[in-house]
Amino acid sequence: MPISELQISRIRNLQAPSFSPASRINIISGQNGSGKTSILEAIHFLSTTRSFRSNELRHLVTQGESSALVFSRVESSTHPLPLGVERTLEGDVRVRFDGRSLDSAELASLLPVQVLYSGTFELLDGSPSVRRQFVDWGGFHADPAFITLWRGFKRALKQRNSLLKYGKIDRFQMQVWDREFVSYGEQLTRHRQAYIARLLPEFKAILAVLLGDVDVDLKFYPGWDSKRDLTAVLADQFVRESAQGFTLSGPQRADLRFRCDGVNAADRLSRGQKKLVVSALRLAQGQVFRQKADRPCIYLIDDLPSELDEPHARLFCQFLEQSQDQCFITCVDPDTLTEFWSPDTDLALFHLDAGRLLSR
Repeated sequence: MPISELQISRIRNLQAPSFSPASRINIISGQNGSGKTSILEAIHFLSTTRSFRSNELRHLVTQGESSALVFSRVESSTHPLPLGVERTLEGDVRVRFDGRSLDSAELASLLPVQVLYSGTFELLDGSPSVRRQFVDWGGFHADPAFITLWRGFKRALKQRNSLLKYGKIDRFQMQVWDREFVSYGEQLTRHRQAYIARLLPEFKAILAVLLGDVDVDLKFYPGWDSKRDLTAVLADQFVRESAQGFTLSGPQRADLRFRCDGVNAADRLSRGQKKLVVSALRLAQGQVFRQKADRPCIYLIDDLPSELDEPHARLFCQFLEQSQDQCFITCVDPDTLTEFWSPDTDLALFHLDAGRLLSR
């Protein structure tokens, strides 16, 4: 659902900007520190009730205020529908869409966003949890059953870890939670594997265009030796787990592994090449989403020209243009990007100065 109207209140240093974005490409320019990334954060907040730069809401909310609020209108098949998200520093969340309340899963499904910013390099060189989040975003949007499996597994993992941590283990109770853990865990893993199998050819095709003859291999690791039964793995590790107080193997340890020329890709690739690999991953994820959901998502791209030369920036923009997704792109100098789009592309230019957003 493209955003046709956006009103931002009480977020960082923004001066309550209100604007009507284009349905396709929106370029937001401004000097460093002017608040460009905060615009992207506000859109991410509209989809997830949180920032992509910080886990703490207090860093997102304007100093001296007690809540953040973003109101929008999103396009539907008939007419624009109102969507508003407010979250207070105390943790209260209010989401209203077309007169009814939504929970977090319904909101994320309604307004799927893809983010590309400096922190997305963590997909290659960050912790496995970042890569699991990437996989689970795809699984969530690919199959309605995924969120039920994910929540069931998280509940079983939490209970199992609680029993291990406090050391008062009733063997019958542990067996009950082991069965839950294995049942949900194996189903969740199958969904993750199916998603990666669908993502991989799209990723390879896009990467071949963006990175040429540099080959990057992508493998999914489920979190344990997949040649062994998970129940047997848990049984073998029970003594160690009891001593350490947490579950050692399972889907909570799943990861994506990237190799280039036989070594860890994060150690071999340049920073510019890493950006292209991450870009290919996000573009492929958006493409798989469109194939499954038959609708576009929203791309939030911070400082697109950074670390990309002109040919690669142009190629990246061509993929965005072909995708039909709505894109919000920040940069310092808009002239570096405006020539990359065809004349019939719906393009809007905005300039941010001292927290105020102006159309160009």
